[in-house]
Amino acid sequence: MICIILVAGHGTLLEKEIKNDPHYAHLSGIPKALLPGVGGKCILDFWWQAINMRQLFTEVYLVTNADKYKHFERWATASDFPVENVINDGTTTHSNRLGAVADFQLALTTKNIQDDVMVVAGDMLFHDQKFDLAQVINYFNLHNDNDLAIYYQMEPGESINSRGIVEVCSSTNKIISFYEKPHEGQTTSRLASVVFYCLRKTSLETVSEYLQHYDDVEERNFGKYMVLLPHPLNDPTEFGSLGDLYGISRKEGYLGGLRLLQATCKKFYHFCSERGVVKVINDNSFISTSFQGLAGSSAIVTATLKCLMQFFNLTENPQFILDVEKQELFIQAGLQDRVIQVYEGLVYMDFSQELFDANGYGDYLNMSASDLPLLWLAYLSDPSDSGKIHSDVSIRWKNKDPEVIQAMKEFADLTDRARIAIEGKNWTELANLMDLNFNLRRRIYGDAALGSANLKMVEIARRHHSAVKFPGSGGAVIGLSLDPNNLEDMTREMQRHGVVVIKVTPYIGGTDHNPTT
Repeated sequence: MICIILVAGHGTLLEKEIKNDPHYAHLSGIPKALLPGVGGKCILDFWWQAINMRQLFTEVYLVTNADKYKHFERWATASDFPVENVINDGTTTHSNRLGAVADFQLALTTKNIQDDVMVVAGDMLFHDQKFDLAQVINYFNLHNDNDLAIYYQMEPGESINSRGIVEVCSSTNKIISFYEKPHEGQTTSRLASVVFYCLRKTSLETVSEYLQHYDDVEERNFGKYMVLLPHPLNDPTEFGSLGDLYGISRKEGYLGGLRLLQATCKKFYHFCSERGVVKVINDNSFISTSFQGLAGSSAIVTATLKCLMQFFNLTENPQFILDVEKQELFIQAGLQDRVIQVYEGLVYMDFSQELFDANGYGDYLNMSASDLPLLWLAYLSDPSDSGKIHSDVSIRWKNKDPEVIQAMKEFADLTDRARIAIEGKNWTELANLMDLNFNLRRRIYGDAALGSANLKMVEIARRHHSAVKFPGSGGAVIGLSLDPNNLEDMTREMQRHGVVVIKVTPYIGGTDHNPTT
């Protein structure tokens, strides 16, 4: 791992305060990171001591500006820091600064860095003297699919409009929103992010891509970069009207991360136009979103559709959601996910061909979700792609493969038996049926399609006497533990393999829906 320390700020505010205070006027011109502190040591001394003592990095680089370069060059000589590792970004004033992200990119390119990187602000001092860089790196290495950002709980008197503020998922510790110096009321979070990140080498290519699209130095800070803003060309988020979105989508298609929302709106416009219910919407911010990490394409489509349906006083249709994914985006998908997201709660679904031939939809029955046994969900940090997981089963079904047809009949029979077990609260039978479901899935899809990571979760669960099956196409498993003690042991082993385990709290949904609307 490489460490990059950023000290290229010009410190205009602090410099002004120092000059105006006769007690500190003699420190004028000294970079903030080199100002004397506790015991006569400067902030950068603390950083270099923490880094150098543990031998945690293969190389350490310091990025500064031309105005302060000589100060850091002298510090490097006196502190046994490699002078050749002090990088000069060439700027002399605050007005011609590069920005923190551009300074970071300068280090990456000039030193040809192709490794995991820890990047920190060298003018930042930790109050906790026990803060250990080794623990940060160990945590980063344990979660080997993600980047890492450090944040802290702000003191009551601190204002959020002077910090980068993050909102964090309580169950996974993943950052779900990032605000750069937000206004009061924009977020309730008091978690402040600092320039202290651990980035995978696979993430480094995004730095140059970001800088290509954001020329304004005000945008070139880590708060903006870490938000991962939508691409300004490929991810347009503003349209003159719903009709404009429809026209642009027909012409340009869907690119980038917002394609699911755009496809839903286009399909919805067409759906309503045929029924004469479209109203004129000329709000220039009709589509504007900053959400991240919402797993599952159907969940995104459903959330968007719910907003549109509520606006037009219509009712959601699971088939509509499926059409968006299959006809607009060519995502392999079935109705199960869409039905549960529309009907909510615990739902028995009958997809028999006779029902579809007669009605155009299946039979969906809300069941009581009270008094269910101890259910748990485990998921991977990098879930598998549905298209790969579905393999060639869909094609074999269309070709009337006898093995696949028989397997689908067996799945339906297991579902009917599971309904009876739930209604009778026979949890031992339900656990047995869950295992039979997975065994059948494994037989018909094959290990290669299911994926080694998914199979590993199943293996661990069964080793701890828990029933387990797939809740969807892959990336997660759902289980039933009849013994809570087994669940605790299983959770610890799952976590050692980088798997998140949560207990399932049933949501009591069951709103009436009319699928023909």
